[in-house]
Amino acid sequence: MIEDAYTSGASLGLAVWCEDEAGPFQAIPHPGSSWCPETRPARQPHEYVRGGTAKVLTLFRPADGRVRIEGTRTCPNAVLHPWLKRELDAILAELPAPAPTADASRAAWVRWQTGLSVRITLPEQLPPLRVLLVLDNLVGHKTPALVLWLFARGVMPLFTPLGGSWLNMAESIQRVLKRRALDGQHPTDPDEITTRFGAVAKHWNAAPTPFVWGGKRAARRKRQRERRHAVGGSGACTRQPIRRRYGYGRGK
Repeated sequence: MIEDAYTSGASLGLAVWCEDEAGPFQAIPHPGSSWCPETRPARQPHEYVRGGTAKVLTLFRPADGRVRIEGTRTCPNAVLHPWLKRELDAILAELPAPAPTADASRAAWVRWQTGLSVRITLPEQLPPLRVLLVLDNLVGHKTPALVLWLFARGVMPLFTPLGGSWLNMAESIQRVLKRRALDGQHPTDPDEITTRFGAVAKHWNAAPTPFVWGGKRAARRKRQRERRHAVGGSGACTRQPIRRRYGYGRGK
């Protein structure tokens, strides 16, 4: 079902977004490459001092590679749900106005529950479906107030199965952002971590890389034939490699 959303959602006129929470990230030295000049390597403090943790709320659209993030120290429902609603309202405002399809709207919704052993009860009155939202299978994502809010705005939640978080492409973009924001760095407090993630996400959105579904096993050979590049964390891949920072900071 989720693979079908990635591969056919756009052809049905639906925007596909993925949501996830990354972290916690500790304010300690992180291993990785650095920007230090040659013969002057990075030096880390010998004291093991924990400066706190931060988490990053993430919304990712694989079709164009755009990402929306928010840094926070904790992410209970009281933090996650208001942020998610604000971001989805902004996303929906950018989409074209839906055509009036009163009779066909329910069929469009039911299509995304085919094959599920446990189905969400859909309201009697449904607006035209506009967005497919991939989320992890967490209790906080299934609260009635949040699910009804999504339904009322034309958003269909698609929950990954237990042990199937690799189906969420937000896992991949989070790895990319984490590597760019923290590898080889020593943040001293959670605010510095969230600032780094915000700067990296802004730079990423200036020239985003679209992700396409790569899948596993049988799709590997097809992915190799099409010269796709796997992105860790999920079944996502890109059609061109993501640039890394190898070799920067060396020389004069």
